[in-house]
Amino acid sequence: MEVYILSTTLTHQSIPLSTVMRERRAVRTYDPTFKIARDEIKEILREAIQAPSGSNLQAWRFLVIDSQPLKEKLLPIAYNQKQVGDASAVIAVLGDLENFKFTETIYDRAVKAGHMTEAAKDSKVEGTLKMYATFPYELTSKYAYIDGGLVSMQLMLAAKARGYDTVPMAGYDVNKFKEAFGISERYVSVMLIAIGKATKEGHPSIRLTVDEVTSWNEMSF
Repeated sequence: MEVYILSTTLTHQSIPLSTVMRERRAVRTYDPTFKIARDEIKEILREAIQAPSGSNLQAWRFLVIDSQPLKEKLLPIAYNQKQVGDASAVIAVLGDLENFKFTETIYDRAVKAGHMTEAAKDSKVEGTLKMYATFPYELTSKYAYIDGGLVSMQLMLAAKARGYDTVPMAGYDVNKFKEAFGISERYVSVMLIAIGKATKEGHPSIRLTVDEVTSWNEMSF
């Protein structure tokens, strides 16, 4: 059974999810005169944050850089990758190492929404805070990167469903980026994602087959 998603572009077409996934490519050539409205970027982010996360603590945070002077400031930090300056925006996906501080807020809202009882909330909050208090940096940051990766993929698919293109970027100087944009040690930098209107399609790419990357019950590689 094919799964469809509703595009919120002017055509309001229902697009098969499989089509969105197949047609999403890493695009590096953008129309520098085209700007995505902030309200639409917010809608893309609203869909992205439906991604799963550890204990539902949603460690992802976003820094949306849509100011041209600030994109130019980012350009050398990102090794002069042209898409940084030309895309409508660059979204920095960050991981909050202190995301557990939102535990009470998240589960209070779950109670108000009727998703759980007050007693269940109290138990969940107590257990979560106790667990996260014991985590070393390595484990906390690992979970933040996992959550950041999940939300990033969902963000790129949500953008593609609207007719926009993206490219995830790991090629940038993380330390210089955090210094230049005032990002504290509370946050890890997961990736940068350029988003905009492509002027040239991304290159098609080849994938290994499912059989080449999958084992059943025991490793066979």
